[in-house]
Amino acid sequence: MLTVCVTGTDRGLGLALVRGWLEQGASVIAGRYAAEEIEEHVALRTIYGNKLLLVHMDVASDTSVKAAARSIEAFADRIDVLINNAAILGDITRTIEDELDYEEMLRVYDVNALGPLRVNGALLPLVKRSAHKLIMNISSEAGSVGDCWRNNWFAYAMSKSALNMQTALLHNHVKEAGAAVLSVHPGWIRTFMQGKLDAGATYTPEEAAGHIIALARIPERFRTDKPAYVDLLGKPLPW
Repeated sequence: MLTVCVTGTDRGLGLALVRGWLEQGASVIAGRYAAEEIEEHVALRTIYGNKLLLVHMDVASDTSVKAAARSIEAFADRIDVLINNAAILGDITRTIEDELDYEEMLRVYDVNALGPLRVNGALLPLVKRSAHKLIMNISSEAGSVGDCWRNNWFAYAMSKSALNMQTALLHNHVKEAGAAVLSVHPGWIRTFMQGKLDAGATYTPEEAAGHIIALARIPERFRTDKPAYVDLLGKPLPW
């Protein structure tokens, strides 16, 4: 039975990943941003009992991540799959000719790029105890420099590009230990990330989660010399 840790599980893809892994028999650690447990989490715990650990984890806070790590270490002796999903979008409308909100941009970078770094640093010892040894950073096609077509989305796109570099650096660090780190673009998902439902998006959260879980079940595919940056179907993306 796999033990999986997912961040950013309050809604959308993160919540769907928790539900999907539980349905497939995994033991799940769900990091939530909300101070209080949400209704969906309570319902899942009622069904799955001690197979689900809910922990408060604000990935932008060193203190919160370290406290969550202590709770996780008391719950599990290893983490087979660590999925860094927590992220925020920030402003996506302004171009360089507009008044940019640098404070907000720093917040986006702190959550999207440094947040996974905090989590990876705190939980890597548990990942290394696993035979599965897989870290998945939920990135985006917006982080691709080689296939960049936008002229804005500064905070989000730049933070995801930085996350991709983190993937490469961490992969280089852990590959000799038999671990793998990869960046995954989850596709365009019907979520409220932009403040309203992206009703025309390609995937439901459950569909996207299903594809990502399927990728996570074949870690040997990513135990290579070079890090991987792929979409949710496993297709390589240009860095």
